[in-house]
Amino acid sequence: MSPRFLLDTHIVVRWLSEPRKLTREQTRVLEDAARRGAQVAVSAISLLEIAALFGKDRLAGSMAAIFEKLETDPIFILLPITIEIATEVATMGGTLSDPADRAIVATARVHRLRLVTSDQRIVESKLVSVVE
Repeated sequence: MSPRFLLDTHIVVRWLSEPRKLTREQTRVLEDAARRGAQVAVSAISLLEIAALFGKDRLAGSMAAIFEKLETDPIFILLPITIEIATEVATMGGTLSDPADRAIVATARVHRLRLVTSDQRIVESKLVSVVE
């Protein structure tokens, strides 16, 4: 079953370490996917964001736990950054300034996935369909 959703980096972190910080709709979508045995996608750029977030922090153990879950839990599918995604980033204009946000939005657009996010800059950009 192909994924229907792409998780923004902060959603991955929240779901795997602080699920109560997810919105009601985000929780519903993710629990429904898990119940149906469906996969959810994660952009490869999220791995770098997670490493940067936790790398030098006292929560490095949390990073290792998140990476292990992403690597071993079949619900997650990791999507690489491809030439098609890089090209899509170039077509988006300057609406989003963060390169990782641009790559995540482009990944959702190329793969025709809804982006699960709480990032208001992404939501307000209207570049991709979102679950807030």
